[in-house]
Amino acid sequence: MNTAPPRSTPHVVVVMGVAGTGKTTIGPLLAAELGVPYAEGDDFHPPANIEKMSAGTPLDDDDRWPWLDAIGEWAHGRAGLGGVVSSSALKRSYRDRLRTGAPDALFLHLTGDRALIEERMADRKGHFMPTALLDSQFATLQPLQADEAGVDVDVSGTPEEITQRAVAALRRLDT
Repeated sequence: MNTAPPRSTPHVVVVMGVAGTGKTTIGPLLAAELGVPYAEGDDFHPPANIEKMSAGTPLDDDDRWPWLDAIGEWAHGRAGLGGVVSSSALKRSYRDRLRTGAPDALFLHLTGDRALIEERMADRKGHFMPTALLDSQFATLQPLQADEAGVDVDVSGTPEEITQRAVAALRRLDT
């Protein structure tokens, strides 16, 4: 990892991507590198959403709105202070909803090869999202558009390598 002191950022960074891209791994590493707090997006899900996903049923938009609003409220509370939060944020409309609460949020889209992501999902323990839902995640995904503040970072390599690529990409946005 970088040996320079952490650089605080006034931005809230939303670490986004399909299940299995490493949002929960990269988010805390990125937050530590930037010197800001991290919030796990899954913790904002109401119990009914977790039960639904655990049963292998994809969430619909009505399930997601309260979850996105809760993440947006957290991000709004960190405006000007900085923070990192994870959220799949797969659709543009979901990112727009998050920006309603946190207009200055930046998005870090973790991207990667489907086979690699599925392999990583299969290896993780104790997570409610089954690999069977990966196809629905990719089908739903709308990548960041040119008018959205954010960067794409490939998830190949170690968590530390991914984090360093993310920090470098986010710093380029600040220049």
